[in-house]
Amino acid sequence: MANYNFVTTWVIDAPIEQVWDAIVDYKNLPSWWPSVAKVEEIEPGDSDGLGGVWDMTWETPLSYTITFRSTVIETRAPHVLAIKAIGEVEGDGRWELSKAETGTIVKYYWTVQTTKAWMNLLAVIMRPVLEWNHNATMKIGASGLSQLLDADLISEDYK
Repeated sequence: MANYNFVTTWVIDAPIEQVWDAIVDYKNLPSWWPSVAKVEEIEPGDSDGLGGVWDMTWETPLSYTITFRSTVIETRAPHVLAIKAIGEVEGDGRWELSKAETGTIVKYYWTVQTTKAWMNLLAVIMRPVLEWNHNATMKIGASGLSQLLDADLISEDYK
């Protein structure tokens, strides 16, 4: 399997609580993040969402889909949401939100391995393209979130 470690940073001119509410509302992600093609709740989790299980299908800018099961393994509103992914990608995702001078700093850490055979076979020569694809998907999310919250996207960084 090919390993990937991504760090996305957005600064959005919106209150942390509004950003948090949008990110943890899985069932409504497709309404503002066009890359999220389908979300199905499997288990609701507790009142904070801990233990929640969601099946998610993402459509990427390169016109392939990624499907995985997302289980919420940590939640500390409005600062931390961590998930475990199992499926066509496997690993960990972690949202960290903090107040900025203006708005909210949003960091997303995505440490995964691909399980699709074609992705693993082509990883050596296609890695830069697959990394670009991930970052483009995250850019779409940043734009959608800023539109949803009617807030300026102050800055964004993709590593």
